[in-house]
Amino acid sequence: MKTLIRLEEAGEFLFSIYLFTLLPYAWWVYPLFFFAPDLAMIGYAANPRLGAITYNLIHHKAVALGLFAVGMLVHLPILSLIGVLFLGHTSLDRVLGYGLKYSDAFKHTHLGSIGQEPITNK
Repeated sequence: MKTLIRLEEAGEFLFSIYLFTLLPYAWWVYPLFFFAPDLAMIGYAANPRLGAITYNLIHHKAVALGLFAVGMLVHLPILSLIGVLFLGHTSLDRVLGYGLKYSDAFKHTHLGSIGQEPITNK
């Protein structure tokens, strides 16, 4: 199941690249700002609870897709760009095993502990 989920996330990452091609930006914009969503980790400087809230808000796929859709509907390409970057970044994070955070510690994610095998349902 772990492999299947990673393949699905890889597909979503590739889909984000496709969505990017629909926007009026040069190719280099995507890789330049790809890691910008990790700035959401700044909340961890205050405490793990705030860090988890800021990280999860930026790394939630519904937020990413919502931003993209609203940007397309109201003709604000910058909003769609932010959504595409969030989607691509989050999908690649999940391929690598980084999930949404619990408020007790950065390494405690919905995919298991970072650096260990994810918890699987057997």
